[in-house]
Amino acid sequence: MSPFVHPRGLCESEDVGEGTRVWAFAHVLPGAKVGADCNICDGAFVEGGAVLGDRVTVKNGVLVFDGVTCEDEVFLGPGVVFTNDLRPRAHVKKGPEALLGTLVRRGATLGAGAVVVCGTVIGEHAFAAAGSVVTRDVPAHAFVAGNPAVRKAWVCACGERLPDDLRCTACGTGHVEDGPGLRAG
Repeated sequence: MSPFVHPRGLCESEDVGEGTRVWAFAHVLPGAKVGADCNICDGAFVEGGAVLGDRVTVKNGVLVFDGVTCEDEVFLGPGVVFTNDLRPRAHVKKGPEALLGTLVRRGATLGAGAVVVCGTVIGEHAFAAAGSVVTRDVPAHAFVAGNPAVRKAWVCACGERLPDDLRCTACGTGHVEDGPGLRAG
């Protein structure tokens, strides 16, 4: 099954996995790497140095710039914006080596309108609430919200908020502390 590109979508990358869908008015630049079974919705933009893993959802109006890597099963809500330059100036031309990368680990979710400042790592199964401004690393399984985003709770891989004993009431998965974040265990 080859990638599907809507007649009004533009996919210039030759590195797009099977079953990926690129919808109307979305633009994937040459050099972008897009995995299998991704869904790139209307009006999304994926720059040439961006990397999307398998089964990534990129909702409408998302901007994924050079230096952003999203691992498998990441969800990017409508209007999510990534940055890649801490000190942008129109008159200062910079090459890719001057840009700061961002890594979104497997299974993480960024809610609608979230802004992610470059140089950050968002941990596995972390969840940034709608409208969050992520200015620093987010631990695995953390739920963050606000501007700047701060941890408000812990969440399970299934998306449910975890109670104090860290055992998910929805799916029964138990979690243990692992450095600054959590892991299933």
